[in-house]
Amino acid sequence: MMAWLKSLQISYGQKLFLLATLPLILAVASISVIVERQSRALAEREIAALEAQLFAAKRGELRNYISIGRTAILNIYGHAGPDDAQAKLEASRILASMIYGQDGYFFVFDYDGVNLVAPRQTHLIGKDWTGLTDGAGVPITDEIIRIARAGSGYHEFEWPKPSTGESAPMLVYVNGLQDWRWAIGTGIFVADVRETVAAARAEVEARIQRTSLYILAIAIGALLLVFASGLGMNIRERRLADAKLKALTQRIIDAQEEERGRVARELHDSISQILVSVRYALELARRRLAIGDARSGESLDKGIDALGGAIQEVRRISRDLRPGMLDDLGLGPAIKALTDDFAARTGIEVEFETVVFRNRLDEEARIALYRVAQEALTNIERHSGATRVSVSLKGHRTGAMLRIADNGRGIDARRRGARSGGLGLRNMAERVEQLEGTLRILATHPGTVIEAQVPLTHMLTPESRASKESA
Repeated sequence: MMAWLKSLQISYGQKLFLLATLPLILAVASISVIVERQSRALAEREIAALEAQLFAAKRGELRNYISIGRTAILNIYGHAGPDDAQAKLEASRILASMIYGQDGYFFVFDYDGVNLVAPRQTHLIGKDWTGLTDGAGVPITDEIIRIARAGSGYHEFEWPKPSTGESAPMLVYVNGLQDWRWAIGTGIFVADVRETVAAARAEVEARIQRTSLYILAIAIGALLLVFASGLGMNIRERRLADAKLKALTQRIIDAQEEERGRVARELHDSISQILVSVRYALELARRRLAIGDARSGESLDKGIDALGGAIQEVRRISRDLRPGMLDDLGLGPAIKALTDDFAARTGIEVEFETVVFRNRLDEEARIALYRVAQEALTNIERHSGATRVSVSLKGHRTGAMLRIADNGRGIDARRRGARSGGLGLRNMAERVEQLEGTLRILATHPGTVIEAQVPLTHMLTPESRASKESA
């Protein structure tokens, strides 16, 4: 996604908005699909259960009707023989008179397919309906007789409703009177069941559509909220960035002024005074030469010694500004020289440990770690009261690590975070962060530990180092 966004010519804020909204849209779409599928599956199970329940009720009702019909002719059937025509006629009349509801009635077929009872559709009586099927080709008479021969059972087919004459699905329950070879049955039109199921399915569809609309409304609201939040955060971040930029600019100006003041003090307090003493020594030597005083050589020697001291001071100031050893010999020797000078100047015992590290770091990393060491030693000299300092410079699997530890009074807890400390600590933190490294300042007992680490991306490969040395 990031590569796709980079290929688009859009602003940074628009990229952030797309990064925030695209996952939201995909998540909402996925949720909508999942909710719809789960809702449909649950609704289908509920509808199937409802349909099964309704048909179970209809089947129970049909069994009750057949039970009533058999009870009505039970005495006749029980005392008659298989060929008792009078008993069959009387039973047929009783069944023909048992009509119920608007379309309910009993029907009777013999096992040869002849209809014997059909009170609401008398045109069927006395005719052979073997092979009768409905409009969909479902067998009617033959299946009814088969069920009766087997004992009892249900059958569903299309049949004209007596009240309207229109075909509708009908569920029948058939029972066999084996002595008379009769198939006696009754049926219920189940259009109302189908309508109930269809209404339930339509209600489910409407509910799913409403749920989808709710999800869409929530998604639109969330997108608007993300847009408004992003706009607010963008405005706030711009203001914070402007404030940070102003603070950084002011800090750079302050750092420049501080460095200029330090160089000016160095030049005034050391170089200027030494050069004045050289001038006085040379003038004194000139006057003594003019009068033939033998001490003129002594004055020249003093002037030469003072001039040598001035040269050393110029070299020291130049080394503090940008040590040439850092470019010529590498970071390890440069920090070694820095610690030696620190120990000689302050009297603090310094232990330095390193590995072969020459020209393994790029220029930015060398300068940053050197300045961190320089700033740390300056802080130790000014504030810590330490008597011993250990400096370690090593490389490992994740990059290069500079560690400086002292046994001084330690850093105040309020200044452990580099951001909340003084200008020196902030400068160290910013230098390391520019290299995508990490700076840790730890308060120990006693003393302080400063660890600066730069990643492997600033370690030069042998090919890059060789090309740089040849250049």
